[in-house]
Amino acid sequence: MKIKSLLVLLFLILFSKISLSNENNLVYIDLNKIMNNSIAGKSITSQLEENHKKNISKLKEIEEKLKKEESEIISQKNILSKEEYEKKIIDLREKAKKFRKERNENINNLNNQRLEATAKIIKLVKPILSEYSEKNSISIIIDKKNVIIGKTALDITDDILKIVDDEIGKINLN
Repeated sequence: MKIKSLLVLLFLILFSKISLSNENNLVYIDLNKIMNNSIAGKSITSQLEENHKKNISKLKEIEEKLKKEESEIISQKNILSKEEYEKKIIDLREKAKKFRKERNENINNLNNQRLEATAKIIKLVKPILSEYSEKNSISIIIDKKNVIIGKTALDITDDILKIVDDEIGKINLN
């Protein structure tokens, strides 16, 4: 009985020392903060917003034309023959369908650009994280969104943010 107790005690002591020695080998990083606050992330965000604004203004212009055409058709309802009126309504519906399709394509393109931009930043940040982990003897870097509770001393986000700003700078999407 004493031997079992001694082995369990020895195991607990060794295990606690191993876990304490590995504590500094695990850190976490807030990738969302890197994406939103780095020069590269801000440049991508501004480019995406600019593209989005251009698309919105273009779509609003088309929408206004369609509304104007609809008003004209409605005002001519009593003047036009039934066949001509039906033909104009069908034509207007086709234009509206084309408009909705173009709007959806713009939304999908913007979402794809966002995904590509995020992947581009992550691809550029990975070597920085790798180098940082080698220099600082870090075994594992975890994304902060996967951490429930962690010491703030283990958060390396600000260090990496500075390095990313120095090494990457602005990114062009085109």
